[in-house]
Amino acid sequence: MSINASIAAIRTDYKQKTLNEADVANEPITQFATWWKEALASEIDEVNAMTLATASKEGIPAARIVLLKSYDDKGFVFFTNYNSHKGKEIAENPHAVLVFFWKELERQVRITGTVAKVSAADSDEYFYSRPPGSRVGAWSSPQSEVIAGREVLDANIDKYTKEFETDIPRPEHWGGYVIQPVEVEFWQGRSNRLHDRILYTKQSDNSWKIERLAP
Repeated sequence: MSINASIAAIRTDYKQKTLNEADVANEPITQFATWWKEALASEIDEVNAMTLATASKEGIPAARIVLLKSYDDKGFVFFTNYNSHKGKEIAENPHAVLVFFWKELERQVRITGTVAKVSAADSDEYFYSRPPGSRVGAWSSPQSEVIAGREVLDANIDKYTKEFETDIPRPEHWGGYVIQPVEVEFWQGRSNRLHDRILYTKQSDNSWKIERLAP
């Protein structure tokens, strides 16, 4: 395989900020909250977009973009169809990785953890906050399944729009997951690819060990 010189020459030198052990919070959720506020203030497009990586029971990985909908000391929450490809992988192998990339701030956050469903009440709360079209969509799409064409979705949308004229309930196959972190890495781009990487690792007493990783 030959290297494409025009692609290989694409390069950005990161110089905006630094990240030092002395400046970070004692635990990663507080540190994430600080970076999250700065990302919001920077008016980044799709600031809550994150890569979700899962793997099958055989260890075959898959990744896609999902949207963060909430976070707190318990973890990071997103919503999806439980019967989707990612939902089936999570059922087989309840471990996952999230990656945020905020290029405007030259930052990444990588979160490794275990995955669990959020409560039905939490799934209901978010589902009923969605616009009607999105709620109908949750019923209409057999997510990740092969379909004959777009007309399958259009027919399902018409069907469920008529069926749920006044109230659109949450399907049992749709809801939230929370990724409960065991490792969180904060990455700040630096010049000459000598980036700052601070890793938090959860300890047996629920405290967090903080270490610097080589770039």
